[in-house]
Amino acid sequence: MKTRIEFSDISRYRGELMGLAMLFVMLFHVAMPKSYAMYGLVRCGNVGVDMFLLLSGIGLWYAWSKRPRLIDFYWRRYIRIYPAWLLMACLFYIPNFMETQGSGYSPNMGHLIANIAFNWSFWRIDDLTFWFIPAIMMLYTFAPAYMWLIERHAEYRWMPILFMLLAVMVQYYPPVHHSVGHLEIFFSRIPIFLIGINMGSWVKEGRSMNGSSIWLMLAVLAVSLAMCIEFEQSWRGRFPLFLERMVYIPLTLSGIMLLTIVLRHAPKTVNKALAFVGGISLELYLIHIQFVLKYIKPYKWGYCLTALAMIAVSLVLAWLLHRLVGLLADRLPQKLTAIRGKSHAEI
Repeated sequence: MKTRIEFSDISRYRGELMGLAMLFVMLFHVAMPKSYAMYGLVRCGNVGVDMFLLLSGIGLWYAWSKRPRLIDFYWRRYIRIYPAWLLMACLFYIPNFMETQGSGYSPNMGHLIANIAFNWSFWRIDDLTFWFIPAIMMLYTFAPAYMWLIERHAEYRWMPILFMLLAVMVQYYPPVHHSVGHLEIFFSRIPIFLIGINMGSWVKEGRSMNGSSIWLMLAVLAVSLAMCIEFEQSWRGRFPLFLERMVYIPLTLSGIMLLTIVLRHAPKTVNKALAFVGGISLELYLIHIQFVLKYIKPYKWGYCLTALAMIAVSLVLAWLLHRLVGLLADRLPQKLTAIRGKSHAEI
């Protein structure tokens, strides 16, 4: 093949890739009978989370390479997440606290405040309701230290392998398992995030792979996808989940590389639509399960109609939430707005 794989395309089509990742996750969350032929493939949509983390890691390297002040770096990360999170967390955890009288996610007022502030119940009892938010915030918190380290000691770019070993320890090594075993979903996603940071310099420098590498990417995609489908179709519930998430790593890398080629030749309208979805992906994540799918499921419309209705309604609500948060952010106190403006200018 003459077509080259351009690493810079990952940045060029970042919005579209995030849109695809979000659609994969949304389709994954709609229940499908195991008897359906597409069951195993749809269940692999969970790889959208890994796509997000890889793209986030690449984006962090871009921001870090501009040498922002640390406070500005953190501000830029958290200002994107926290306003929308705070609003939706209040809408979910406060009614849950009142309905369950403290027997749900928040046993008392202190836990309720902590859940609204940073989803404490995820770290405490593996509450997966909005698990990606506290997970990505934690990764953002430690990312500068990792980027500082690999800038000065390039050999530490091998650390993703160490965290793959940690994922095994979380599952099988008793002292670690007893302490943080309930957070397997977080620890098994750290490697792909660090790999994204590692790839950031390649993307920024515009490196490429020649056309023959496409066959390698296709082989990696085929083998990893076949393995994931087999896990979901035949072995679900009979193996530790971190094992499939390790297979997600080559699936994510090969999938994103090949998707950039597809997006390069896709119609502009398709790219714009996907970029729109990617631009409101955070809001879609916060809304689509607890505030849309939850109320559609009882109608039992079947997989396709349920998925289409959920996506359509979620897109409208997510866009409204995005606009609302934008308006609120513009009304921040003058001092905070000045910091926000400076942060946007630097990053």
